[in-house]
Amino acid sequence: MRTFLAHFLILLAAWTVTIKFLFPIVFSYFEGSPLLSHVYWDFWWVVHLWLAFALWRWPPYTPALAIGVSVAEIAIILTKFALFLSAPQWTIWTTNWFINKLFVLACFCLLLPWVALYRRRGAPPLRTSAHFASD
Repeated sequence: MRTFLAHFLILLAAWTVTIKFLFPIVFSYFEGSPLLSHVYWDFWWVVHLWLAFALWRWPPYTPALAIGVSVAEIAIILTKFALFLSAPQWTIWTTNWFINKLFVLACFCLLLPWVALYRRRGAPPLRTSAHFASD
């Protein structure tokens, strides 16, 4: 699970950069508008990469970081969903944002109970492809 969650966070970071920076810049270029006009400035992807690295290496601060980020992300996303869904305006931008946030929410809803279980037990085993081959 530790490897899965680390990879999930890396994929979320890559997806976030793509839909919040690269896609809007390319869209603006072809639309002929200023390149940054549709960019959604969000730097949670940096925190996601840091957390993925922490899960992979499991330094002593990993449980606190994972729980703190999970609680913050879940609270922020649920608040944003409540505000958005009270009067949704579906566009290509809000649809991308909404789908991204659903996956981020799923990731942190998986991560929070899992890391809470392991916070006092120490690092769970890191499952690699070589390990799976010997199972």
